[in-house]
Amino acid sequence: MDNKEDYGSPRIYKALREKNVACSENRIARLMRLNGIVAVQRRKFKATTDSKHNWPVAPNILERNFTVHEPNKIWVTDITYVWTWEGWLYLSFVLDLYSRGVVGLAMSARITDDLTQSALKQAILRRSPPAGLIHHSDRGSQYASGDYQALLQSHEMTPSMSRKGDCWDNAVAESFLHTLKVELVHRYRFKMRDEAKQIIFEYIEAYYNRKRMHSSLGYMSPFDYEKRSFPLLSTVH
Repeated sequence: MDNKEDYGSPRIYKALREKNVACSENRIARLMRLNGIVAVQRRKFKATTDSKHNWPVAPNILERNFTVHEPNKIWVTDITYVWTWEGWLYLSFVLDLYSRGVVGLAMSARITDDLTQSALKQAILRRSPPAGLIHHSDRGSQYASGDYQALLQSHEMTPSMSRKGDCWDNAVAESFLHTLKVELVHRYRFKMRDEAKQIIFEYIEAYYNRKRMHSSLGYMSPFDYEKRSFPLLSTVH
């Protein structure tokens, strides 16, 4: 199956049932144990936000309310880094909270304001969100800066920021980063940044958004979950 060895017995069971294969989840778990097959295990994440700046900080409007009933109502965003033999590669993304799909992505050798703005601009171009969308981030300077806030204002987005040092206020973004690291980054030793960019892009766009089953979405991929209730969104994926 095209699951990149990420699935445990519940997801394997769901995938086999969709293919009309007679099986039980208990049997799958037993066979996995007998053959020494385990899904890649998750590691704990750590906060990396530097909020020591003089930019104004937005209130926490989201307040850990991660349940959304429509796409393009709440976006969450974050930054992470990947080691290559050339040095660090920084990644910024924008996630639609409704489906957990990645709608904006940017990667760069430097962590700059342009990195986060590029990810947001891609999401805006891709989705054309309505006025009033809530944009949630941590308190990092890349998000609090005047240019980034001006970009939000120009598209009538409402900024929301996590409380200081509280990664759980942006738990869905942190969960995606954790998945990315466990299922992809920790398996590779990237030689070049361009190599890392290509592999990460393919994982997110071809696999995560379109194929990877999410238990919170009824074992559907993010974009399949969106198209089930909002078929017109298939034209902007």
